[in-house]
Amino acid sequence: ARHFARNMGDMGKGEKVATFRQSPPHLGNQYLEDGYVRDVLRRVVPVPLLSSIEPDLTRFGARVLQDILTYGRAAENNPPRLIQVDQWGERVDKIVVDHGWERLKDISAEEGLVSIGYEREKYGEFARVYQYMKTYLFSASCGIFDCPLAMTDGAARLIELYGNEDMKKRIYPRLVSRDPSTFWTSGQWMTERPGGSDVGNSETVAAPSAAGPSGSYAVNGYKFFTSATTSECAVILAKIRDEKTGKVGAGSKGLSTFLVETAHPDDPKKLNNLKVHKLKVKFGTKAVPTAELELLDTPAQLIGQPGRGVPIIASILNITRMHNSVNAISMMRRGIAIARDYAHRRSVFGRLLSDLPLHLSTIAEMEVQMRGSMQLLMHVCLIMGRIETGKASKDDEALMRILTPLIKLYTAKQAIAVCSESIECLGGVGYMEDSDMPRQLRDAQVLPIWEGTTNVLAMDVWRPIQTHDAFNVLARDVTSRLTAADKASATAAGLPAVTESLRKHMAELAQFVQQSTSSMDTETIAASARRFAFSLTKVYVGSLLVEHAAWSKKETDTFTAQSWCSAQGGFGLGLDSVVAGDESRRRLERALALDLDEHGAPRGCGHMGPDKCPRAK
Repeated sequence: ARHFARNMGDMGKGEKVATFRQSPPHLGNQYLEDGYVRDVLRRVVPVPLLSSIEPDLTRFGARVLQDILTYGRAAENNPPRLIQVDQWGERVDKIVVDHGWERLKDISAEEGLVSIGYEREKYGEFARVYQYMKTYLFSASCGIFDCPLAMTDGAARLIELYGNEDMKKRIYPRLVSRDPSTFWTSGQWMTERPGGSDVGNSETVAAPSAAGPSGSYAVNGYKFFTSATTSECAVILAKIRDEKTGKVGAGSKGLSTFLVETAHPDDPKKLNNLKVHKLKVKFGTKAVPTAELELLDTPAQLIGQPGRGVPIIASILNITRMHNSVNAISMMRRGIAIARDYAHRRSVFGRLLSDLPLHLSTIAEMEVQMRGSMQLLMHVCLIMGRIETGKASKDDEALMRILTPLIKLYTAKQAIAVCSESIECLGGVGYMEDSDMPRQLRDAQVLPIWEGTTNVLAMDVWRPIQTHDAFNVLARDVTSRLTAADKASATAAGLPAVTESLRKHMAELAQFVQQSTSSMDTETIAASARRFAFSLTKVYVGSLLVEHAAWSKKETDTFTAQSWCSAQGGFGLGLDSVVAGDESRRRLERALALDLDEHGAPRGCGHMGPDKCPRAK
């Protein structure tokens, strides 16, 4: 008090009161400082291929915090505007986006964020792994430009599988181009006022048109959500009107898939028989132009067979749901990276946050969530790669059908939880808008909604169970993985108890599936679908974490598998007894929370290199 009074008195003499300035968090190379992802890549990618792509991942890990982050923030701070009428009173429906959004499109082409996934001659079955790792680095910095990239990727795969010759020669090369001057992005216009996930209620109608090449239609309808509306093309669903009866097919079985080009062929500055009624005012993803629009005899080309819209569009959903998961895990990683760095800079009650066991335990739990999600992502990427290169088994195809909705529903929910926790790790400053943390939380909230809500996806899990025996395939996969881990030489202490518990819970899930499918009790299936989906995901991810721990033989990886399955980790699988004791647990939580390397030092120090990092000492 005397010190404060003396300072206040001194102010009259022209002296200033000393003020504290907190050092803000700094981020370093997002690939080099991600020790776990690098370990996972070493396990699943052949050494020669990893050696060839790792320099690019390292370079890109630095770039995502340079111009990409700057452009992403600029696009977020200057959201799209709709100019419906020009100065002469003419209806123009022009959507104006920030320059940063336009630059992110160019960068996406240059970096091959779509094209890499299709360069299979060069990268083989690992093309998707490479592509999604770059997208993972990109997502948290880019102002959600990975949204149009997701739909562009989906459209490219759709045309590759079902497109006609014109699409494959003229449009597909643009979607997978590395040249910004020729690169196109694609939208995805499915949601209508009568329903989003319930696409069978579509009111959009297509009628055969003599104009254009064979398979041309004129489409009329109102689309309630059109993401990335400034894209050069879009994939839509519509019902074909029968020329003789004038009727359209009922429900989802009447739907067909079409490709629309958004620019007028005679004047690229004008829309192609489209009317933009409004831009959506959203909770998050503010940089992404999302609109309500009307198709007025809009030219469109049929993709695939008439009436096969839902099965055909499924190939897009597999891609976009994977992108959704990549974004979710990227958001988790960025929040953890910021919280981790800040822990080395913020002192409370005379101690750094990085020295407080409770704070480290909190970050460690976040890290466990990210690690489990990353294992699932990498695993599904590998399956997708085998499918797209013709190397997949029937079991792979069944697994893809069930794992795609599981990874999407689980990672989306966890991203929200981890992003919220990362705000709390920064305290009040994390709640401030200019900290950039609230944006991440807002953007994460779209993840459980876009491409199917959690409940819709939970029901999607049951379709391949009933049609492709997917649960039994998944159960055999888990059993095989756990058996291999048990047999691995020098299996880490603690893993056998984890594998035993996972087997127990897998058996319980199998019993539920057997009872539900034998009785065909659809009400019980529906009521339990959400809990079943989350439980199944947790067990499957647990087996992946066990597999990785058996491979690496690292104590931290064994601890990650134990923590994933423990009630203390929030998952309720009843494995508290296998979690290490207090002293050992604190040591391992510190290693997870701070991503300590083999020498016990943190990986990098934000803006400083590891050799100059004071905390690394």
